[in-house]
Order: sequence, then C-alpha cells, then structure tokens
Amino acid sequence: WYRRAADQGHAKAQCNLGVCYFKGLGVEQSYEIAVEWYRHAADQDNAKGQCGLGDCYYNNHGVEQSYEVAVEWYRRAADQGHAKAQCNLGDCYEKGCGVERSYETAVEWYRRAADQGLAVAQCNLGNFYYHGYGIEQSYEIAVNWYRRAVDQGN
Repeated sequence: WYRRAADQGHAKAQCNLGVCYFKGLGVEQSYEIAVEWYRHAADQDNAKGQCGLGDCYYNNHGVEQSYEVAVEWYRRAADQGHAKAQCNLGDCYEKGCGVERSYETAVEWYRRAADQGLAVAQCNLGNFYYHGYGIEQSYEIAVNWYRRAVDQGN
C-alpha cells in the first residue's frame, strides 16, 4: 500500500517507504533506495523525510557523508517543528559537525525539542545545565530535565 501511494506522490507514504527500506521492514534493506524515497518526501516539505535524509547524510547511509548537507536537511525539518531534527541540530552544534561549534545554539535547539517532550533532548539539555555548557550552570534545573527524561523511560 505504501508503494502504491508513494508512486502517486503521497509524501507521507514516500517517507514511510523510505523508513521500510532503511530498516529492511518488509523489503530488502537498502540505504540507497531509502535515500531516494526520503528525498521524494523531503522535496515536498515532509519534515520526517527531511530528517531521515539528514540522518543518511550524517551517517553515510546510501550517500556520501556530508555533515553540511545533513545540517541543511535537519534545519528544514526543524524549522517545521520536527523535534528529532531539532535535537539532531543541537547535536551538530554541540559537536561542530557541519556548523561552527556553539553550545549556546545547541541549547536553543535542544530546548525546542525538549519542550516538545523528546526524552533524549531533555537529557541532553540536562547535561548542558549540569556542566554549564552554553548556559548558566544549575544542578537544580539539570535534575528537573533529567527527571522529565526519566519519566519517559530514558
């Protein structure tokens, strides 16, 4: 069913088909084909497809690794409010992958994702408060973010 809808240009189906190929769910696993379907979805402004394509570029799955291109796709998805893409952008700024390292900017992106309830972003933001990276150190605020992440099983 995904294939039929994807062939008709349905962005969500294209993205889901990309996930199937990426993970080998019901089809033979292929990063290259996953990239094709993610790109179709991403070109239609599907945020999940944009984030998936960013992941492929970041991790060298089906395309030549490029942190810069990954950041471009993450940013397009993050600007649409996609929490995982926002967290991934935070990671890029934290590590200086594809962008100039900036703990302050990492905090901004982690906070956006954490405020949406993404547990890994909440944990990352807790770490930044704990160590005082890009923000005033506060063990109390760090613990609050850790608790929010733990409450979700992280």
